[in-house]
Formats: sequence, structure tokens, C-alpha cells
Amino acid sequence: MALLSIVVPCYNEEAALGRFYEAVRPVAAGLPDVRVEYLFVDDGSTDGTLAAVKKLGSADPAVRWLSFSRNFGKEAALYAGLEHAKGDLVAVMDADLQDPPALLPELLRAVREEGYDCAAVRRVDRKGEPPIRSFCARQFYKLINKMSDTEIVDGARDFRLMTRKMAEAVLAVKEYNRFSKGIFSWVGFRTKWVETENIPRSAGETKWSFFKLVLYALDGIVAFSTAPLAIASVLGLVLCVVAGLAIVFIIVRELIWQGSAYGWPSLVCIILLIAGIQLFCMGILGQYLAKTYLETKKRPIYILREQGGGGHDEE
Repeated sequence: MALLSIVVPCYNEEAALGRFYEAVRPVAAGLPDVRVEYLFVDDGSTDGTLAAVKKLGSADPAVRWLSFSRNFGKEAALYAGLEHAKGDLVAVMDADLQDPPALLPELLRAVREEGYDCAAVRRVDRKGEPPIRSFCARQFYKLINKMSDTEIVDGARDFRLMTRKMAEAVLAVKEYNRFSKGIFSWVGFRTKWVETENIPRSAGETKWSFFKLVLYALDGIVAFSTAPLAIASVLGLVLCVVAGLAIVFIIVRELIWQGSAYGWPSLVCIILLIAGIQLFCMGILGQYLAKTYLETKKRPIYILREQGGGGHDEE
């Protein structure tokens, strides 16, 4: 009988954990020829998330947990969960029940019977989200797919079920600055996409503000495309050409109409425009340099404070 590890990243999900466990347990129990373990990854929560997980673990030996020394972010929690999962199959789910557990049998069928290496879920709508957030999300997927060779499916969620081989391939990508949606696509393997409607959180509040999503999107672009560097180079070349033509134009105009080259306001505007473009290009270079700097430090992706459950003592 195969072992399925369900990895659940958690950050301040005390209110949602009980509902998640009660919703996923009967579905997991009905999966054919599969034994299930739950691996909750506490990402340095400041509420009672860890205590709630331990309570589940005291009643169910199939529950295990990892707890970070501080908040390292969801990407680190995903990596830690995949690294500590023991299953022949590995699933990733959010604790807020926006990933419907009822889809687990279909995902399992796709991997075990249809020959896919991974079955993943994508949203076909964004009902309930603010219009500006939905618009920006769609534009991000369009932009990154034009700029990157790695295709990232619009509406893709982290909810997926994969083989051990694919999980090991994801773990082999040990970069510190992680963008899992891109990594899942970059490693390849045959993936089946299962569509679902947008589902609101069962409890608690989202940890992703609009500003955090923008930063996450920028991380994804920098991680999987060097197009911004090319854009900066092209902007510099275009400005050089424009500046050369402008100089020729001013010289010709001065020769024809003497005294026409004066006008400091227009000169100031041009200087400010060029300075702004230069700072923009420097910012692009700075983003790539900062990522490179963090990678060269070789810091661990996460640090464990304790782990336990599954019949093992806490560490």
C-alpha cells in the first residue's frame, strides 16, 4: 500500500486547522490502496497554530509537524514539507480550505491510473477577489509567460499531487530565492490540470496583502526571466539614438534660426526623464544583484525549532 504525504504549510492558521482536518480526513480515508500521513509545517506562527497541530497529533498518529524557529515564508515551508515527506506520493494543500479536499481522488487517479507525474489545480475564476487584484494577477501571468521560457499556468494554485520522483526534482532546485509555481513548471514532468472555482477561506484572514503579492510577482519575474535586463539595455540604446537625433536637430535649428536653442525648462524636463530611466534601469540591475548576493551567502532555506508526531518524539 502506497503512502501519501499531505504537506500543509501553516502560518497563523489556528482558526482553520480543525476545519481543514475534519474536511480532508474522510476524503483521505476513502482513497483506494493509499495510506495517508499529514505533515503540517508551522512557519513561525504567532498564534496557537502549533498547539492546534500538536492536539491533532496526540489523537492521530498519522499527523506529523515541523515548526520553524521564525517565519521563513511559505516557499520555505513548502520546501521543508517536501524534504521531510516520507510518502511515495506527495500532495501540497493550504490549510484555509481554498484547496477543496474533494479533488484529491481525481488527482490521485490522474497520477496512478492515467500515467501523469503530477496533477495540479488551477482556478478558472476569481470570484470574491477585489477587481484590481484579479486584474493585476491576470496581467502578471500574461507578462511572465511572455518574458520567460517557463510556462506558468494562469490561476495555478499550490494544490497538487505528485510522484516522489518529481518531488525529488523540486528539492534538487536548492536556490534560496524560491518561486515554487515556476519551479514546478521548470522541472518538467507530465502534469494534468484540474479546474475549480475560486473558494473563499474557511476561517481567518489572508496573509497575502496586495503589496506582498506585488513583491512575490517581482520575485517570480526575476527568478525565471532575464528580460528586464534586456529591457534596460534596449532603453539605454534607444535613449542614445534619441539624444543623437535631438543634438542634430538642435544644431540644424540653431543654424537656421539663431537663438532658438534656449529654454531651460525643457532641458530640466529632459534631464529628469533620463535620470528617472537611469534609476529604473539601476533598480532592475539591483534586483538581480540582490538575488545573487543572497544566493552566494548559502544561508539555509529554513531552520527547524522542533518536529514531532507520527509516533516520534519532539526534537
